Amino acid sequence: MATKTATKQDKRGKIGIKSVYTTGEVSLICNVSQQTVIRCFDSGKLKGFRVPGSRFRRIPRESLISFMKEHGIPLDSLESGKKRVLVVDDDEAIIEMFSELFERDGRFEIKTASSGYNAGVLTESFRPDVLILDFKLPDVNGNIVCRTIRADSKFEHMRIIMISGVADADEISDLMGAGADEFIKKPFDIEQVISKVAEMVNV
Repeated sequence: MATKTATKQDKRGKIGIKSVYTTGEVSLICNVSQQTVIRCFDSGKLKGFRVPGSRFRRIPRESLISFMKEHGIPLDSLESGKKRVLVVDDDEAIIEMFSELFERDGRFEIKTASSGYNAGVLTESFRPDVLILDFKLPDVNGNIVCRTIRADSKFEHMRIIMISGVADADEISDLMGAGADEFIKKPFDIEQVISKVAEMVNV
């Protein structure tokens, strides 16, 4: 039976490079629910083994890599342990500010988009853990993007923070109804936003 390499989660919650993973660790790496991982395991889509004398499932690293490649899940989270953040805003100054501060923080990998269309493309390829989404985008409002993402079960554990400087009370209610986890009004303290993101993903 394969054994774990001598790596442990560090204080930032990184899983680390291992030879065998639990279903909980796979759910964090792949950004899906643990029940989804268990279903894939039980159906044979995700290869692994059960711990003798128990119901615990274990997934070897090689099997996890094959599964991630087959389903288009980025391997960088497996290697780095960093949480993925996608920032969508058409304000270049906000994009630059988020990019600089998230990268400087060290716990996150960040990508950015300036339109709803590009947000959709990057959501599919990047599989962010957290989406920071501006309400007023040049091609579509953020609530439409939010509803589209929430309709796709493979993004069920993605956290969405909606930001806007112009939304009224009814619009904010609509945003939350569309599936946003948080609403933050512009102007905001970016350090507080980063703290909120870290709290959401437990890093």
